[in-house]
Amino acid sequence: MPYGFNGKWLRVNLSTGSLRIEEVPEELYREYLGGRGIAAYVLFKELKPGTDPLSPGNKLVFATSVITGTPVPGVNRIVVAAKSPLTGTYGESEAGGFFAPELKNSGFDVVIVEGASEKPVYLWIKDGRAELRDATRLWGLTTKETVEEIKKELGEPLARIGCIGPAGEKLVRFANIMFENRYAAGRGGLGAVMGSKNLKAIAVRATGKTVKFYDEKKLVEIVKWFNDNWKKQPGAVSRSEYGTAELITPFDKDGILPTLNFRGGSFKEAFKVSGEVLNKTILVSKSGCFACPIRCKRDVKTSEPYETDPSYGGPEYETIVSFGPLCGVSDLNVIAKANQICNAYGVDTISAGVAVAFAMELFDKGVLTPEDTGGLEVRFGDGNGALRLLEMIVKREGFGDVLAEGVRRAAEKIGRGAEKYAMHVKSREIPMHEPRGKVGVGLQYALSPIGADHMQAPHDATYERITQHLTALGLTRPVNRLMLDHEKVKAVYYGMLWWGLEDCMGVCKFVFTPHSAGVLTPNHMVEIVNAATGWGMSLWSLMKASERAFNLARAFNVREGFKREEDVLPPRFFEELESGSRKGQRIKKEEFDKAVKLFYEIAGWDEEGRPTPGKLYELGLDYVVAELYKG
Repeated sequence: MPYGFNGKWLRVNLSTGSLRIEEVPEELYREYLGGRGIAAYVLFKELKPGTDPLSPGNKLVFATSVITGTPVPGVNRIVVAAKSPLTGTYGESEAGGFFAPELKNSGFDVVIVEGASEKPVYLWIKDGRAELRDATRLWGLTTKETVEEIKKELGEPLARIGCIGPAGEKLVRFANIMFENRYAAGRGGLGAVMGSKNLKAIAVRATGKTVKFYDEKKLVEIVKWFNDNWKKQPGAVSRSEYGTAELITPFDKDGILPTLNFRGGSFKEAFKVSGEVLNKTILVSKSGCFACPIRCKRDVKTSEPYETDPSYGGPEYETIVSFGPLCGVSDLNVIAKANQICNAYGVDTISAGVAVAFAMELFDKGVLTPEDTGGLEVRFGDGNGALRLLEMIVKREGFGDVLAEGVRRAAEKIGRGAEKYAMHVKSREIPMHEPRGKVGVGLQYALSPIGADHMQAPHDATYERITQHLTALGLTRPVNRLMLDHEKVKAVYYGMLWWGLEDCMGVCKFVFTPHSAGVLTPNHMVEIVNAATGWGMSLWSLMKASERAFNLARAFNVREGFKREEDVLPPRFFEELESGSRKGQRIKKEEFDKAVKLFYEIAGWDEEGRPTPGKLYELGLDYVVAELYKG
């Protein structure tokens, strides 16, 4: 019998109402592992080029991996993928929590949703059985209300539920999928894909375990080692104590805290929104994900006029900065309220915050006036205005309907030079990491298959000091964070393969080195995979599987018509930072263009960014060659 996976996928056709269990051979798991690998495989093989992301023709994939369900901390993330309605590219997002282990233990490794229902439905999976249920009365409910009503209807208080809120129903292009109202598959608009299919939720319950692992004793040993050692790692202890908000104070001092729509790198009131202040003022408890003792999630509570509910969790670093310094806002209560609105209605906090900051700058530059926005005027520092505009976005009301399309489409509609202030790559809004102070981040923004994303590779400071964790990945030479030479390009490429492997595995990037909070090492990854499966894999073979998935996602985009000119950064990053300790710092465009070209060569892509036939054949992607090189 196989170890590490069920070998069963659930295919749900919402147009016909049919549900089918498919048997999947072990060879496919060996080649693609799970997560991104399987999702990219399904979407490339099954999606027709040019498919409208919000049409019944799009497919939505929920994928676990061959190590999901092991008791190892951090191995708990569900990978969700579809063609993105925000970018038009391969779209992927991951969420922590408890959904992925529950899905796998229910008997299915993967769920593929296709077609569209005529009326709202939700999918109920329990112990190898599945059915579609009417969700008409759930339509319009917030994520928390949806979870509570489904659990009540099913009589299953322990069910794990992923759902959309009203923003997904209204097809906001950066709507997300929320799991237990606090864990988000946040980016790329996958919640809008669910909304377009009239799929309100997926509920899962497993009363036992369906998967066996090859060496349970070894897995327990790894867990024990983790529990005995994580408190010896300062980065892990700090992450447990402050969550991702720990980054705000050091980033501000370093001049890389995105401020005023990326005009500056330092915010004079940054300490007011720091992790230290959050802990002392609005934090009520900490929470975490399946099998993880670090518990880096924050649960917050604030009072009127910005009252919040701790069941929606609390703002992470990205949310704090996108609605805080990026908008010139220093009130943690406002930021916590913005976080709750996003989680309740189901939208990505990064894209939403960037959209608000974009509008603020347009008012600042005189591109927008109250006449354009139905009387609303929002300027930097206006927390109340930011919340009002956010509510308009999630409800698609007034000018919010324009911003709900994302900043690229909004800028095109507004015109009058608004495009200059729209911070995105491939239509996906820029995360809260300033590439003028860590240039490799800019390279991964441009070359990520899903658009601007900060979780594609370790950031530049990682490569300044060579450790055994980097040498395990083949990186032996330190490189300065501001350098964009051949060593940095190589480091980013290898880093993208390593973090891409973690996405194939459904693993939290915080628990593995070389992340500063990491405890487990690349060699631990090999041990975990082999203990789960018994396959005898090497780190090289695992990295090759990641490279296979990376090239599949790239090939998907090439087939959709994306070319070299889309692998760029917003012009602002080639201009000087206006404030902070790195004032005057910029990325030199000629160096950046040269780095992109070199990345193509290292990756085995041609001058247009297409994976070459030789590279595809080497990865066993013969069917991709047939698609990309027809005739």
